[in-house]
Amino acid sequence: MTEAAWRRRFRAARLSLPSWARDEPERLLYASNASGKWELSVWDRRTTVHRQVTDRPAGTMHGELDPTGEWIWWFDDDTGNEIGRWVAEPFAAGERVAVAPDVPPAYSAGLAIARSFAILGSSTDEGSSVHLVRPGEPSRLLYTHREHAEVAGLSRDETLVCLSHSEHGDSRHPALRVIDLGGRPLAHLWDGPGRGLWAAGWSPVVGDQRLLVQHERRDLGRPLLWRAETGDVRELEVDLPGEVEAAWYPDASALLLSHDYRGRVELYRLDLASGALARIDTEPGTITQARARPDGEIWYAWTSSSTPAEIRANGRVLLSPPGERAPGGAAYSEHTVAGVHLFLAEPAAPRPHPTIFQVHGGPHAHDYDAFAPRAQAWVDHGFAVVLVNYRGSTGYGKAWRDALEGNPGLTELEDVARVHDWVVAAGIADPGRVVLAGSSWGGYIALLGLGVQPERWSLGIAGVPVADYVAAFADEMEPLKAFDRALFGGSPDEVLDAYHRRSPLTYAERLRVPVMVLAGANDPRCPIRQIDNYLARLRELGKPHEVYRYDAGHGSLVIDENIRQIEAQIAFLAKHLGTPAPL
Repeated sequence: MTEAAWRRRFRAARLSLPSWARDEPERLLYASNASGKWELSVWDRRTTVHRQVTDRPAGTMHGELDPTGEWIWWFDDDTGNEIGRWVAEPFAAGERVAVAPDVPPAYSAGLAIARSFAILGSSTDEGSSVHLVRPGEPSRLLYTHREHAEVAGLSRDETLVCLSHSEHGDSRHPALRVIDLGGRPLAHLWDGPGRGLWAAGWSPVVGDQRLLVQHERRDLGRPLLWRAETGDVRELEVDLPGEVEAAWYPDASALLLSHDYRGRVELYRLDLASGALARIDTEPGTITQARARPDGEIWYAWTSSSTPAEIRANGRVLLSPPGERAPGGAAYSEHTVAGVHLFLAEPAAPRPHPTIFQVHGGPHAHDYDAFAPRAQAWVDHGFAVVLVNYRGSTGYGKAWRDALEGNPGLTELEDVARVHDWVVAAGIADPGRVVLAGSSWGGYIALLGLGVQPERWSLGIAGVPVADYVAAFADEMEPLKAFDRALFGGSPDEVLDAYHRRSPLTYAERLRVPVMVLAGANDPRCPIRQIDNYLARLRELGKPHEVYRYDAGHGSLVIDENIRQIEAQIAFLAKHLGTPAPL
């Protein structure tokens, strides 16, 4: 018997866009789920050999090649809790080694690998630190601070390190500092309160010390070039309506631009001498990753709502995963409601539909015109799926992204409510069968919405949510504490009422409908204790709920586990709404 299409979409092998070694570009590294969970693999283009490198119970996603292509580095944490160490092994296979055994296990805060050393960033409850690591030598501390900081790149001549930091107390809008290999500060770039800077890479040309930087001096994100040794800054004019991110072409004569506009991404080439802007021909949809090869060829990962992701170059498929291709799905339509942009997927059945609001996480993220097995699974079971790019989402400018500062949670719900009104009034949604669902920040919005807007929702699903915000802050990883301090205007010790007013636990007694909560036992982002506090309150109040626990962190990289979770959610909706049981 053929397995249902929604299950085959999850099982179909997928690949990330390969990266390559700086000095040996025919040696590449990518992530794939072909083994049944996401793991790292290498590809030697000279021999055409592919080899899976990692095989850990919880899966592995984060890895890099050193410039020579001789070593693969990957982050080894414990069952998804994100606390661990970097390890390395030879490209051609061999014994793995701990690269900085004297640096205690920590959350990773960036990595820059040179030919004979590495710059390693770490984050703990005490703050951030940066070490210089050489094989066989004790690591050397270059930087430490109580506020969050990350390694943001190493110059091509391997003499200068860029750090992204929030010493000014706002990790949502970081500044940049350049230090030498002794840790001495050489240059600093900060645009002042409420304006962030993000390093996008040093020039790839030896002797060229320009740093490509993403700024928000105007509403839409744009690139600039910073020459740290002189302090010279050149803002680049780009006449496009959406946000723009940039990366270098190999000869540093041009930039590869990713133009993100209304949930779709296209590519451009910006010539730095003339300022000429040329669109690179790609199909409508979303480019999730793109890189320029040493010969100038553009490799990119492309997808659309109805088409699974493909790794392409010059319009052709460059690299195909093994096995059956994922079945296609329903195409999204796009709409704007009261200034809020959204995507909608509908089943073939007549309206009105049972409808699920699948709220994205982040909140610094947004939904794209991109293939999503989860959304297609809902459509297969008769649901319309609503994807709302609420205020707080990226992709729509600085003012839109920062609109929730000082009022997180409640701001997003105002936008969700406007879209809810519209899908009901337009006859798209059956008003008696509308579900609020999401994971991570989306799970937080789902729980908060069930309490703040109880009259709107027929059921709720919250995956790895913030449920008790005060307890979550106490237990979460330090980078997220810094993020929350910037978002709320302080810690719970400083603005306790602000956290209480925006915590789902505060509104638990107002729930009118059953809710399903999914929780990872080792989650450092939305820790299990604060979820247990919320569940205990639901039991105390006699509120109907179901719980799905799994042994991983903030989500699972194991395909069978993902399928089990979706199956449980579909069954939960079927039990309460009379929609189809899992196919």
